[in-house]
Parts: sequence; structure tokens; C-alpha cells
Amino acid sequence: MLVGYARVSTAEQNTSVQLAAFRRAGVDKVYEEKRSAVKTRPVLDQVLAELGPGDVLVVYKLDRLARSMSHFVSVFERLRAKGIGFRSLTEAIETETAQGRMFLGLLAVFAEFERELIRERCMAGQIAARARGQAWGRSRAFTADEAATVVAMWREGWGYQRTLAEMFGVSLQCMRETIWRAEKRGKWATDR
Repeated sequence: MLVGYARVSTAEQNTSVQLAAFRRAGVDKVYEEKRSAVKTRPVLDQVLAELGPGDVLVVYKLDRLARSMSHFVSVFERLRAKGIGFRSLTEAIETETAQGRMFLGLLAVFAEFERELIRERCMAGQIAARARGQAWGRSRAFTADEAATVVAMWREGWGYQRTLAEMFGVSLQCMRETIWRAEKRGKWATDR
């Protein structure tokens, strides 16, 4: 069975061009979604769940199905694992032909290349940020002086770590890590 998936980004747009192309291609059933590609797409998820072996998912253009090359490859892998074919009407891609499968293989290579470029740019950005002294994650609950005070209170018997955590309004894990960091124990040990 040929199953069409038509998508537009906003409620103001319409799918009439896509629907007309599906009718010309003899598509049996069409699902429509009016949603941006950035967000989750429940209709696409429903279509992918309902399709079975031997069915063919038909889209008007690749960009109506996936938001990026890597997203397309992941959707295509789901289709292939279930024995579902794929066809794009505008790009003339069909997984039933050797040329279509070759083109999809090339797309997979480009998607991997895209992921590697993104990873390299992220790493370069992190290295540059570290060089500027920028830090990631939450800021610490206690400054170095406050941590020393907390450790002294704990060592002098003011209370258990749980009691001190409640007193300072932090989690028990935060209190433990503050004490261990100040005393250079655990993962903060210098003799490792």
C-alpha cells in the first residue's frame, strides 16, 4: 500500500500541492500534519507505527519528512528495519530501485559527515570557551570559604551531613561532594 505523509510548518499553510501530487502518484492513504519540523510530530510517529512490511511511505519532498540529513537517515533506518519502502516524488527517490538505494546510502554518508562536522565545531567552541575561562554546568552551592566553614562544622560535630544539608538547604549529595571536594577525597583526590 502507498501511504502519503504531507506536512506544512504552520496552520496557515495548506497541503493542497502535496495532496494533488499524491493523487497523481496513486497514493492510497494520506496523513496530514501541520507542525514545524523542529518540534515532535505525532502524526509522523503514528504513520511510522502503522506501516507494515511491503508498504511504501511516500512524501512530496525530503524536507517534508525530515528536519536534517541525520534525522532523515534515522527515519529511513526505521523504515528499512520494518521492511517498508520509501519514495520521494520531487527528488525521484525510490528504495525499490538500485539507484534509489545508492542515493540513500550516499545520504547516510553525508549525514555522518554532517554529524562529525557538528561535533568538531562543538569541541572547538568548548576549547575556546575553556581558554577564556568559561565554565559549564551549575554554579557551586558553596564558595571555597563557605565549603571550609561547612567542613569545619561537620568535623567539630555540629551535625551529620544530612543535618547540615537540611540546615543549608542543599541535597545530601551536594553536602557530601562539598565536603569531599574541600578535603580532596573521592574523585577530587590529588594522589590518584
